[in-house]
Amino acid sequence: MHNSKIPDYIKDRVIKRRGKLNIHEKIDAKSTALLVIDMQNCFIIPNLSLVEVPGVGAIAPNINKIAQTLRNNGGEVIWTKHRYTADWTTWYENFCNEKNRNQIIEDTEEGAFPGELWDGMDVQEDDKIITKNRSSALAPDFFLLKDYLSNKKIDTLIITGTLSNVCCESTTRDAMFLNFKTIFVEDANGTRSDEEHNATLINMIQFFADVRSTDDMLRLIENN
Repeated sequence: MHNSKIPDYIKDRVIKRRGKLNIHEKIDAKSTALLVIDMQNCFIIPNLSLVEVPGVGAIAPNINKIAQTLRNNGGEVIWTKHRYTADWTTWYENFCNEKNRNQIIEDTEEGAFPGELWDGMDVQEDDKIITKNRSSALAPDFFLLKDYLSNKKIDTLIITGTLSNVCCESTTRDAMFLNFKTIFVEDANGTRSDEEHNATLINMIQFFADVRSTDDMLRLIENN
């Protein structure tokens, strides 16, 4: 679990701009979805994959609590699984050497154990599971999720999962650009260091999302 810290000067800047620190005082749980980003074996199980995020399994209990509370109040729970593919050429050709990128593709291909959701996650039968092949689950060329949310009349998204500063941040940004109300849960997202995590929180609170703790999130859902 990260030592989450948003500097006071950032909070003061936010309050000066919009008059308050937090955006959403109430939510409608029935029009809200929890997005759980990429809580897969490859990211969580130690020494299984090159993409491991050490210690990120510690956020699982918070995610599971939010998921169950939202289900109990009529909301949606959606899990994403990331698949790295060679047709994502800007990643494939530039960000890993050939050996590593081919191993990562193999780890996350359909049916491979490293690419499956970790068994520490409380995935229920009525939850939705989608596969994505870009960092953002709402990338412009991947609108399966957008269409699903529209059909379900979802207007509010709670973002959790890994990595805070990659897939979770990318998804939150795209969600906000698409006019969804966005909430980023500071202790239910995780990445490889406190510095990277907190840099994302600073971006989120200023421009892209209401930043909340798990306890805050549970109260918002239960008091909807």
